[in-house]
Amino acid sequence: MLVALLFAAGTLAACSPGSRQANAGETAAAHASSASGAARAAAQALPPPPANAFASTPVQNPVLFVTQVPTDGDVFASRLSTFANHMTSMTSVPRGGGLVIRYPDGSLRDLTREAGFGMDGRQGANAIAVREPTVHWSGTKAIFSMLVGAPAQQYGGTNGRWQMYEVSGLAQGQAASITRVANQPAYNNVSPLYGSDDSILFTSDRPRNGAAHLHPQLDEYESTPIVTGLFRLDPASGAVRMLNHAPSGAFSPVIDSYGRIVFTRWDHLQRDQQQDAGTSGSFDFESEAADAAPAGTRADVFPEARLGMDSPYGPVGNYHSNIFMPWQVNQDGSFEQTLNHVGRHEVTFGFLGRSFAGDPSLSDNTDTSLIANRKFISQYGGLFHLREDPTQPGIYYGINTAEFGSLTTSQIIRLSGAPHLNPEQMVITDASPAPSGAGLSGGRFRNPLPMTSGHMVAAHTPSPHASADIELRLRQVVGTPGTLAAGPALTPGIVRSVSWWTPDSLRSFEGALWEIEPVEVAARPRPPHTSEAVLQSPERTLFASEGVDEGAFRSWLRAKDLAIIVTRNQTSRDRSDRQQPYNLRVPGGTQTVANGGIVYDIAHFQVLQGNLVRAYRNSTSGRRVLAQPIDTGANPGNPLGPDGSVRIEADGSTAAFVPANRALTWQTVDSNGVPVVRERVWITLQPGEIRTCGGCHGENTRNQAGQPEPANAPTALRTLLRHWKQSGTRPAPRDGSAPLLPPAL
Repeated sequence: MLVALLFAAGTLAACSPGSRQANAGETAAAHASSASGAARAAAQALPPPPANAFASTPVQNPVLFVTQVPTDGDVFASRLSTFANHMTSMTSVPRGGGLVIRYPDGSLRDLTREAGFGMDGRQGANAIAVREPTVHWSGTKAIFSMLVGAPAQQYGGTNGRWQMYEVSGLAQGQAASITRVANQPAYNNVSPLYGSDDSILFTSDRPRNGAAHLHPQLDEYESTPIVTGLFRLDPASGAVRMLNHAPSGAFSPVIDSYGRIVFTRWDHLQRDQQQDAGTSGSFDFESEAADAAPAGTRADVFPEARLGMDSPYGPVGNYHSNIFMPWQVNQDGSFEQTLNHVGRHEVTFGFLGRSFAGDPSLSDNTDTSLIANRKFISQYGGLFHLREDPTQPGIYYGINTAEFGSLTTSQIIRLSGAPHLNPEQMVITDASPAPSGAGLSGGRFRNPLPMTSGHMVAAHTPSPHASADIELRLRQVVGTPGTLAAGPALTPGIVRSVSWWTPDSLRSFEGALWEIEPVEVAARPRPPHTSEAVLQSPERTLFASEGVDEGAFRSWLRAKDLAIIVTRNQTSRDRSDRQQPYNLRVPGGTQTVANGGIVYDIAHFQVLQGNLVRAYRNSTSGRRVLAQPIDTGANPGNPLGPDGSVRIEADGSTAAFVPANRALTWQTVDSNGVPVVRERVWITLQPGEIRTCGGCHGENTRNQAGQPEPANAPTALRTLLRHWKQSGTRPAPRDGSAPLLPPAL
C-alpha cells in the first residue's frame, strides 16, 4: 500500500437526507453491475472462506465475558449504543452485572464477586457495571473497565467513572484478584487493551489537552458527550499520551496480527446542525483558554454547507457526513487513516453526489467497475466490533448495523483488510444472512469472536428486531461464512434480582443478564510494535541536500508539538473520485487533466484544526469542535492566500507545519481563496511526525489521468526546510504560546 494521507475529499463524501431512497436503488444497481477484469482478478486473489469456517465441536478455551443488567431497549447514549456509550447514569448503564469466565467444561466463575466487587438486591456503594475485557498476550491476566457505585437513596448521586482494572487468577483453582490500574486519567476510561510493549491503550473522554474546562467534548451531530480518542498509558512512568483526536469518537480498538490498532471511528465532519436549526443557543468562545470570552456566533466555514450554498463555480451540493468506518493507527499514534485507506467509494458506493452541481464532468455516482467489493454499507450506520480471525490473518469479522435503535446488534460481516490490499481489492461479505424485509430471521448478533481453536462465539438474540425486551446470550456460532448461525448457548443463563434508584424513581430487574463482549483466554503471539515508517527516497534526499539532520529536525518538532504534512502533487487524485474536481492545474505550473471538462486552478493549501470553541446555551457544559485555520507561526508567509495556508508550488507540492495531537482537515483553494477540493475527515498527527502523500486523495492504483502515484522530490519541502533554517525567531502564535526557534545547524 502506498503511503498516502487520507485526502478523501470525495472518498468520504455523503449524500443528502433526500437521497436515502436513491441510495437503496443505487445499491441494487451496484450489486447487479459486473466488476472489471482487474477487480475480478483482485477478488479472486483474496483468501476464500474455509469449507467449514467455525467448528461445531465444544469450545476448547475459556471465554471471559461481561454480564449487564438490560436497559430499556436502545436508550439514547446508553451502554450498548453505537456512540456516547461511556455515559454513567443509572438509565444509561444499570448496575448489577460483572465479569465472568466460562471454562470448556461449562463451569462459570464471577470474578468480580470473588474479588469483592458487586452486589445483589438494592444497588449502592458496592454496585458495579463492567465492560470490554482484553486478555494479555500471556493469557494469564486481563484488563477491563469497571464503574463502581450507585445512588443509595432517592435523588442520591454518585461520582463514579469508568476506570481500568486488571484481573488475575483466571485459571480454574486460582483465586481472582482485581486491582485498579494506577496513574490513569480521572475521566471515563474505556475499551482498554495491552500494547505489544505492555503499554495500556484505551479510549477516554479526557479532554484533548487535559484541560478540565473543555470537558465533555460534544460530538458533531447530536452535541452529545463523546470519547475524545485513543490514549496510551505507560504503566512504569505514568505518562499519558493521546494517539488520535476524534471529534465524534473512537470505539472498540483491537491490535491485529500486523501490530495495527484497528478501531471504529465515527466520521461526522460537517457543519453544525444545531446551529443550522437555530434552537440550541449556539455560541463560540474566543479560544480554548479557560478565561476566554464568548465571541458571539461565528458562521461555520467548513466543509460545504449542510443545506447547499453558492460559489463562483456555481451551486455547491449540500453536504452531510454520518458513517462509522474502520480505521487504523500505529501503536505510537502515527499514520492514522481508514483501514488500508478504504473509503466511501469502496464501501458506500453508488450515489454520493457531486460537489459542484453545474460541472457536467463531475459524477453523482461512483464507478463500481473499479472495485471488488459488492457489499453496500449504509451511510447511516457502519461497521462495529471488528475482530481479526487468528486462523486467517487479515480477515476481520464485525457487525454491520444502523446508527440508532440497534443496541449495536445485527448481522455478522466478513472483511478482507490485510495491509497488502488496496481499497480496490478489499471485500466485505455477509458472514451471517443479511436483513430482509422481516428483519433478521436468524436473530441478531453482537461482538463476534473468532477464536484460535477455530470456533466462534458471539452475543446473540433470537429477536429479528432490537426491541425493548430482547435477551442477549453468549452462543457458539457455527457454519460457513455466508450462512453463520447461532448454535448452543454457552451458559444456562445468569439470573440476578436487582433494584436501583434512577435516581428519581426506583427500578427493578429480575431475570437473565445480558452476556456480551466475549474474549478468548489463551496465550497469543505478540504482534510487532508499529511506529512511523522511515521517509521515502524523494523526501529523504531533500533533507540530505539541504543539510538538515532528520533526527534533530524531528526532535525540534516534538519539542514544539508540531508535525509536517507533505504532498508531492496536489493536482493528482485517485481515479475513482469523480465527485469533486479532478481536472486540476497550478497557475503557471503542473496540471493533471483526465477526460476534459472544467479545469480548476488551485493556488493554496489551507489547513484547519478542530478547536473546542463551540458551546450551547441550552446545554449545561461541554464544547463542540469547530474547524478553524491553523496558526502555528512556523510556516512561510503566504499573504495572497487565506489564513492557515501555504502556497502550492509549481510542481503541485505543498509542505506545512501543523499542530500535533489535534484533529486536522484541509482544502485546496484557488487564487481568490475559493475552495476547490475539500478533505472531509479529521486526521491527527503525532509530534515529530512527517506525513507524506503522493497526491490529494492518495492513489489506490492510478490517478485520474491513469498515472501512478507521484514520485517527485517535492519543491515545497525544500522551501519549508530553507525557511526553517533561515527564519530565526518566529512571531508568537495567536494563542500566546512561546515563539518558535529553530536550532542552530
